[in-house]
Amino acid sequence: MAKRTRKVILQGITSEQMEAAFSEYAAADARLAKIRAELDMQITRLRDKRADEISELEEKREQSFEVVQAYSLENRERLFSKKKSMEGTHGVYGFRTGTPRLKTLRGFTWAAVLNLIKEFLPGYVRVKEEPAKDLLLADREIPEVAAEFEKCGIEVVQDESFFIDLKKEEQEA
Repeated sequence: MAKRTRKVILQGITSEQMEAAFSEYAAADARLAKIRAELDMQITRLRDKRADEISELEEKREQSFEVVQAYSLENRERLFSKKKSMEGTHGVYGFRTGTPRLKTLRGFTWAAVLNLIKEFLPGYVRVKEEPAKDLLLADREIPEVAAEFEKCGIEVVQDESFFIDLKKEEQEA
């Protein structure tokens, strides 16, 4: 189980200490950016170097999959009458049942289905009620609306978060 560390709130920091920390932050950020760029270049070179081999192997794998699938479909009655999968020398192959889902019958759209369900199975129609937060925020300056906020148990708040935007320049770290 991972231990949670408490964040220590620093106090009594001098402007010199802050400037030194800011400098360290900028240097670490620049070094991280340089390392990540080097890694990206190396990964790109590796991908380019192996691209032909990768595409060949993917094509072979896809063709082999199609062969095994075709064999399994042709011999489904014999091979998969009792089990849905078979153990082969290189692994297991077979058929998986997907999760149940609803599909419209031929000639029906979901809009038509919704109307029919409303008529014959009304308990299976969802009506989602929720506050129109976007409208409440948009109308928060209207006095009649703003006056009702407290009665409704809401208030408009804006959180602040601290940030550092570094001046990006060529720095040697």
